[in-house]
Amino acid sequence: MKKAEWQHDEKTRCTVDVEVRYAETDQMGIVHHANYIVWFELARTALCEKSGFHYSEIERLGYFLIVTRVEVRYGQPARYGETVQVDCWLERLTSRGLRFAYRVHHGDTSLASGATEHLWCVAETGKPCRTPEVLREPFARLAGRPE
Repeated sequence: MKKAEWQHDEKTRCTVDVEVRYAETDQMGIVHHANYIVWFELARTALCEKSGFHYSEIERLGYFLIVTRVEVRYGQPARYGETVQVDCWLERLTSRGLRFAYRVHHGDTSLASGATEHLWCVAETGKPCRTPEVLREPFARLAGRPE
């Protein structure tokens, strides 16, 4: 088995169900493209909680994860009344940042995929920093790299 396959298989994944609300759609009942990014955040927050740290706890520790990049690729549209699933996993972990990947689907139908990149920052100063010591091991586990 290739190393890349092993890392992918060992990553912690999180799936959240999202009921498409009327306010998220246009007149045709199709979800507006910006809402996928909001759904990404729901799944990312749930994944962070699997590390043992809810995002609000990370903030109380004095750190923020600043969004530095967002990518979305759209496939089939999500529609009002459907319940879609949003999968999230930590695709890459570096000394100062992370890249989360996402897949939005309804059953076997892929609706969108994407990624967000984040930089660790000290909340008090807003300056970038290395992954906080207390969070290194929990996030390494999410990424499939037990330390």
